Amino acid sequence: IQEVKRSEKEIVPIGFDLEWPFNFQTGSGKTALVQICLEDNVCYLLHVYSLKKLPAAFVELLCHSKVKLVGVNIKNDVWKLGRDFKEFPAQKVVENNCLDCGTYANRVLKRSCRWSLEKLTAYLVLHIFSWNLYTFLVSHVDSFRRKNDNIFHFFRSCQIIFEEHDNNCNFKEYIHFLDSLIDKFDTRYTFRTELILFENPLTTPIKLDLQDELCDLQNDISLKMVKETNASTAGFIQMKLQDDGPIFTKQKVNFLPSDKILHLVVSSNTIVIAMANNILLRIDMKQPDKTEEIDISKYALSMKMSGLFLDPLGHHLLITLVPRHGENPLPELFYLYRKTTKLKQAGKFKGHEITAVGWNFSNASETSTGPILLGTSKGLIFETEIGLETDKIFNTSLEQYWRQLPNYLPLYGSKEAGGLVFDIGKNSKPPITGIEFHKIPNSDKYVIIVTTLMRIYQYIGAIGNPEEKPLLQQVFYRYLNAQETFNEVINSLSYSKMQFYYPSLGGLPKSFGWLTEAGILYAQVDAKPDTNNVLINQRMLTCPETSLMGSNGPQTTSIPLSFVLTEFHALLLYSDHVKGISLLNQELIFEDVYNDVLGKLIGITKDPATRSIWAYSERAVFKYKVTKEDRNVWQVYVDKGEFELAKQYCKDNPAHIDQVLVKQAEMLFKNKEYEKSALIYADTHSSFEEISLKFLQEWQIEALKTFLRKKLDGLKTQDKTQITMIVIWVTELFMNQMGALRSSNTSYLHDMQYTELQKQFDSFLTIPKVEECIRRNRSTIYDLMASHGDKDNLIRLTIMHCNYEEVIRQHLYKNNYLEALGVLKSQNNKDLFYQFAGILLQELPRPTVAVLISQGSSLKPAKLLPALVSCNSDEKHAKEIIKYLEFCVYKQGSQEQAIHNFLLSLYARYKQDEVMRYISSQGQDISMVHYDVHYALRLCQEVGLTEACVQLSALLGLWITAVDLALTISVDLAKQIAAMPSDHDDELRKKLWLKIAEHVVREKDDIQQAMEFLQHCDLVRIEDILPFFSDFVTIDHFKEAICNSLQEYNQHIQDLKEEMQEATKAAELIRKDIQAFRTRCTFVHARDTCNTCEVQLLLRPFYVFPCGHKFHSDCLVAALTPMLSMDQRIKLADLQRQFTAISNRPEDTTSTTSVSLSTRDKIKTDIDELVASECLYCGELMIE
Repeated sequence: IQEVKRSEKEIVPIGFDLEWPFNFQTGSGKTALVQICLEDNVCYLLHVYSLKKLPAAFVELLCHSKVKLVGVNIKNDVWKLGRDFKEFPAQKVVENNCLDCGTYANRVLKRSCRWSLEKLTAYLVLHIFSWNLYTFLVSHVDSFRRKNDNIFHFFRSCQIIFEEHDNNCNFKEYIHFLDSLIDKFDTRYTFRTELILFENPLTTPIKLDLQDELCDLQNDISLKMVKETNASTAGFIQMKLQDDGPIFTKQKVNFLPSDKILHLVVSSNTIVIAMANNILLRIDMKQPDKTEEIDISKYALSMKMSGLFLDPLGHHLLITLVPRHGENPLPELFYLYRKTTKLKQAGKFKGHEITAVGWNFSNASETSTGPILLGTSKGLIFETEIGLETDKIFNTSLEQYWRQLPNYLPLYGSKEAGGLVFDIGKNSKPPITGIEFHKIPNSDKYVIIVTTLMRIYQYIGAIGNPEEKPLLQQVFYRYLNAQETFNEVINSLSYSKMQFYYPSLGGLPKSFGWLTEAGILYAQVDAKPDTNNVLINQRMLTCPETSLMGSNGPQTTSIPLSFVLTEFHALLLYSDHVKGISLLNQELIFEDVYNDVLGKLIGITKDPATRSIWAYSERAVFKYKVTKEDRNVWQVYVDKGEFELAKQYCKDNPAHIDQVLVKQAEMLFKNKEYEKSALIYADTHSSFEEISLKFLQEWQIEALKTFLRKKLDGLKTQDKTQITMIVIWVTELFMNQMGALRSSNTSYLHDMQYTELQKQFDSFLTIPKVEECIRRNRSTIYDLMASHGDKDNLIRLTIMHCNYEEVIRQHLYKNNYLEALGVLKSQNNKDLFYQFAGILLQELPRPTVAVLISQGSSLKPAKLLPALVSCNSDEKHAKEIIKYLEFCVYKQGSQEQAIHNFLLSLYARYKQDEVMRYISSQGQDISMVHYDVHYALRLCQEVGLTEACVQLSALLGLWITAVDLALTISVDLAKQIAAMPSDHDDELRKKLWLKIAEHVVREKDDIQQAMEFLQHCDLVRIEDILPFFSDFVTIDHFKEAICNSLQEYNQHIQDLKEEMQEATKAAELIRKDIQAFRTRCTFVHARDTCNTCEVQLLLRPFYVFPCGHKFHSDCLVAALTPMLSMDQRIKLADLQRQFTAISNRPEDTTSTTSVSLSTRDKIKTDIDELVASECLYCGELMIE
């Protein structure tokens, strides 16, 4: 809200959209998420699903006077928000704060469309391209106007064309055409000023395409939009910048003939034009400026040219001359070689009008045609080879093996026609209008195709020896005595035309066309070694009678004069226009009307090498450029239902491929081939929801599953939301199907349909994406399966994903305790033992304990205690638990106090005879036992285990209590306890023994046994126990004990006297030694040296030790200091500092008995005590 208020704009647009939770029910559900965008890179998300009332600040923002909520169909979202939250002022927001992009787009673009966000975005992207292109045109056309007219700097190639053709170039007119396009653009889009925003308007590929178009100087540069397909593509509209131009583009050749053009042939970029003035014009398109003119007037004085034939390589030209009307000369054939301008007469053909030539397409020689076939106007076929044998051109016969032919053939040959191969009409003399032959690949067979005015013949035969000449006569031999087979049509025309389409020069043709009055007989060429018919899939194409220009176009009432084939089209030549039709659907796709000023059109031909198309009229030559003629082939194949072919010609265009797939899927769906349809739908961009609903409406669950699985295969791993949705949906479908079978069949596990579904589901679960999705959404999938009651699959799934916890839960839920225990045992997650041991111990105590024991030390007994404690309610369970605890204590050596305490408690309740054994095994050292002694004592007291209490009390040091308890059991036990305290505590021992003695005397009144105590314990005397006896006991019982006691006292007194005498003697010896030490001395000589530095001893203060070692005082201090402790070093350093300070004081009158001297001596004495208390070498410091 603060951002809106701070904004200087009068209107603040905010992107606004709603989302709701996914579900399988129809309808949208309650609004879950609101998205608002104030900036391009920030989107605020407000989760409102669980709210009962919208936040006040949020409502304030949407109702703010400056805010406009922007989006496609935005008002519907606002109404929905008002439906879900009744207090929201939807009516007010709709009226004041909504701007629908769809309505705005229709108003600005002057359109009437139902927009989606995707559709609108695509449309605007298209027009950005449009602006780019027009910006480019505007800037460069304006720039061109500012230049001189004879300089064209737009593109270098265009500049060359402009300079070469000068006034013949119509570029100025083209500039006006571009101006008109720009004007139209300005009219439609009033925001031309925004064009300057595009600094780099065109990419390099678009520039190159535009350069080609401009250089042709005839193309219509315009922007078109592909119509929206009626295939559902989730709002995805295929729109493109149509810069391909028309398929066929005409360009007038800059050529002014000197007379009317009669014939034009072209091969391998070589053009030969024959004119009415008997001039042949030969042009090499690689060097168009070097035109050759050949005058044939001397050969055609009374003749006229009827045919011009050029071989595929452009090296060999045959010219047919026939008499003019009323003239007598015989027809003649002339030959012109590529590298000469002199014609040579083929004398062997004099008298035969050659109307068709079957060139040898496998020939690669420049000097020879190779074996060729010649057809005449009388239906005769000749085979010959024309060319140069030596360097002397034309000094010999052209026909290299004309005379190698037999003089006659059995049926149709004659001696007059020595080179005759075949009479196709068998004396009916039909003119041959076309002839071609080719070798069938991978065989020795040849196929020869011949056409006349009304018939088409196929001759197929093997060649035994390829070197034998004539070559093709061997093919005709098999037809000499056989009935001819042919296709025949009614044709009242004086001509027919045969054409082939060659994918590449030198290879077999791909298709065949034959023009007659009935139309064009079109067929595919399929030359196989074992075939008798190479023209397959024949069909008659009728010539179009309509015009693309409507009533203003030429009205076609005649048959085309000629035609050429391309891969997918045929260009039909009429006297004043050219039409192009599709070979696939016969649709008229091109029409070009000619001006009568240039004369009538005469013919159209195609270069077999370069596949360029040339048309010519009486006064001009035109070239047709074919541009991407296969661009719309895919649509034709789609309309015909040939989808595989359509895909081949989509040219890897995703938009086209998508449309093909949609059409194919729709057809399959219509034909009720639902699963095939689902597979194809999954590869399209069709609306996921729409396709899913289509299958649901037909209740085709299997097809729906197929569709979903194929869609899943196409998703990337990062598309987690889509993957999750599909996985959950497919799982739901499987659950529904299998649930229905379970409900209808109690023995469903043996049902084949159920088994197959289970296999499919298992296969689905093993898909890596599915496994990953289930791991992320485990609880959701488990809940889904549980809601369908499919516990078998739930268990199987949990096992598959190693979710043993859920497997065990399911087994326990079904009371399958043994199965649950088996799963628990088979897995390695020890936490599950701690989690489920309690339940399993309750139900299966013995097997569970066996499993726990089998796990050995991998389990921590302390973590099992909660489970163990919860199951010790009866003796059966307790004994099994004791078994496991004993395993932990005695086999595993567990020292955990809780385990020992629990075991002791179970012993106390269920195996009391084991308590003492256990306590004894733990020993009598309280620091070494592993149980809580206080807890054990209290436990034993509760259950009345007195003997155990005795041991435990003694262990705790409660000796008096222990003896008291022991006396309640037996005197012997009390004696054992009394003997246990340490020998150093005589007072305690005596006290304990006296307690036992008192018990014996007073409780048992056993004087004899009391007297025996005096022997067991040396601390107890007769006088100690006398008070315990009664006054009536006679002294006779104590006489011996009293006497023994008196004797012991006497002996003790005597021992003390002897010890005193020995001590007196030792003291006397010590006094004597002290007196001797006082008078002891040693002698120091002048030659004596320090044992450390080996310098004379008397030079400095020194120490002498009784052992004889002598040291300077400073040497002794230096050597001894490292051996002193830290405290001693500090003290020594301090004493030395004090001693130095006192020694450096100035001498005064102080006497030697003064305080200063006494202080100095005291410090010196302290130093001596530290360093001279023992010898450096013989003392303990050196030893240590």
